[in-house]
Parts: sequence; C-alpha cells; structure tokens
Amino acid sequence: MGTVTEQALGQEHTFGTSAFATTSDGRRLHYMVRGSGGPTVVFESGMGFSRSIWGLVQPVVAERVRAVVYDRAGTGRSDDDPNPRTLARMADDLAAVLAELGEGPFILVGHSWGGPIVRVAATANPTRVQGIVLVDQSDENCELYFLPSAQKRYAMTRVLLPKLARCGRYRLLGSRIGGRQPADVAADHRAEDFTPRAARTMIAEQDQFSAGLRNLRDQPHELGAVDVSVITGTKLPRLDKTTRTRLTAAHRRRFPQGPTGRGRALGSPRHVHRTRSDRRRNPAHRG
Repeated sequence: MGTVTEQALGQEHTFGTSAFATTSDGRRLHYMVRGSGGPTVVFESGMGFSRSIWGLVQPVVAERVRAVVYDRAGTGRSDDDPNPRTLARMADDLAAVLAELGEGPFILVGHSWGGPIVRVAATANPTRVQGIVLVDQSDENCELYFLPSAQKRYAMTRVLLPKLARCGRYRLLGSRIGGRQPADVAADHRAEDFTPRAARTMIAEQDQFSAGLRNLRDQPHELGAVDVSVITGTKLPRLDKTTRTRLTAAHRRRFPQGPTGRGRALGSPRHVHRTRSDRRRNPAHRG
C-alpha cells in the first residue's frame, strides 16, 4: 500500500510493503516491512502517532535486518479501538503484530509512550524479545507526571486538541519536524497524524497515561535477561525546562538496570529519532 502517486508509478514506499495483523477481537493493525535478516526490529511510536515518525531510522536499520513500523489502533491505516486504550491493551496489540511476524527474535524500539508499551510487551514474550531500546521514553520514575499541574495540562489538551485539529492548526503546529523525513513518509505523516481522528486517538491514549505509568511504578515489570538500552535527550527546550531535566534524571537512574543495561545521553530535543538519524548514532542500529 502507498499513496496514489506511488502506486501509479510503481515505486516502493520508503517503509517497504504493507500488511495487516488481526487482533483477537477482529481489529486490523497496519504494518510495513523493509529489509531481511534477523533480529527483526519493530518500532513503537509515541502517544497518538502513526508509523510515520520513523522515516529517518527504519530505512537505515533495514539495510541490515528486517525492520517493521506499524500503526497503533486509531492511527494511520489501522482500525479504531472502541475500548479504553490502556497500557495492557496497547501491549496486547503489539503482541498481535509480533505474532504475525513470526517467532523472532525481536528488538523492540519504543519512543516516548511507546517505551512503556514495548516494556510490557517484552515481559509477556521474554523468550522472543532479544532486546529493547527506549528512546526518550515516558518514565514512571519521573514524578512530574503525577502532579496536579500535569493533570491540568492533560485536561487542557482534551479541550483544545480537537478544536485545533478541526481548524487545521494541529497540522500546522505538529508536522514541521516530520517534514525532514523522506517525501512519501512526510506526506503520510501530514495526511494521517494531525486529523480530528488522530486527535481523538491522542486523547484516548492520554486518558490512560497516568494510570498506566502508576501501575508500572507500583508493580514494576521485570525484564530479566532482556537487553535494555536507554536513549535520552539532554537539550533543554525554551519552555518547560524542568520537565526535561527531571525526565533525563529518571532515564539516568534507569541506565544500570538489568544485567545488560546501557544508556546514552544525546544533546538532542525530545524527538531524538528525528534529529539523530545518522548510522553512527542511530539508536536502533545494532545489527
């Protein structure tokens, strides 16, 4: 599958070929595969976003191994989910994609909210998951997520985001970074990730965010011998420097966890994967 222009010209999409996995309740989840060889690297996007945030990373990884991007329910070309988008629910959906991809082994790469999702999925399939890469993940050890001020921001997002999507401001504000990606990925990103539907999905995931992180904090998921790498951005934004500093500190506390844990601090903003894409620094380029 691809855009009409790509199909007409017979050109392969940057992400490779499209396919669908089916969940136990019959929903279809869209994924795209490029490359061959193992382990299979599967990318999990941040909150409310489709596969199209990985345009600078997945094609590079696919030069050496099979690399997969997919759309969570309600994003991109995947079906909507009528049920609450709990952390467990999203991890189960990822498990459905992994089942469609075979026995593995897998390396799971999660950005932001995708980090907890791949961690929960990895604990359910420890023999099939060789490693996980946490790219500036939402970390339950960052106490700012649970403060009343954070809850106020979530409430404001719930009110404002649908309005911004309907008037087109959401696309204007959100798609600038994605424009640095390959043209076909950037086109999909603009068309799919900033619509009223995408805003609804963002809110549905946000509604379960605090509860999911609180459950991880209170009942940690042990990863055992799974290889864990933590990537954290350190560049302070012009606004909300406190959150960046506290989140980086939480990531640093996670660096030594596990028998094969490792961490890297990069002088990049939160969207590390869209600013650090060369092979030497690629967070998932592990062969």
